[in-house]
Amino acid sequence: SQANALLKRCYQCRSRGELGSCKDPFTFNATQAENERGVTAVPCASGWCGKVIEGQGSFREDDYDMATQRMCVQRGPSDSEDRCAYTVYNYKKVYMCFCQGDLCNGAVNLRVSTGFLMAVATLVSVLFTVVRFH
Repeated sequence: SQANALLKRCYQCRSRGELGSCKDPFTFNATQAENERGVTAVPCASGWCGKVIEGQGSFREDDYDMATQRMCVQRGPSDSEDRCAYTVYNYKKVYMCFCQGDLCNGAVNLRVSTGFLMAVATLVSVLFTVVRFH
């Protein structure tokens, strides 16, 4: 339908360590993702996609306990700027990226902006506090 054509899509998946197809480098396009188990391209009403990397603190590619999750997020940063920052998500320190654009969370390197670290951390903690208590 025409309404679906206007919606941006985000990759949705989760994998830990070497298992799964969600980790970086993420090499799928939308057509390939349809055929990959555990990876989907989902419509996203907000237009904001996210990527969360959770690890033991090193956030290196060879971290066996590192988990990567890609998803649609309800809303992006208040200034509508794409960015990545360290923050706390589900009581764990993670590296979280926000981006706006069709399937943008498939990119390995989303633009990093350390100057907005506190704004993003505050936004994320407020969002998840609100979600948790509703």
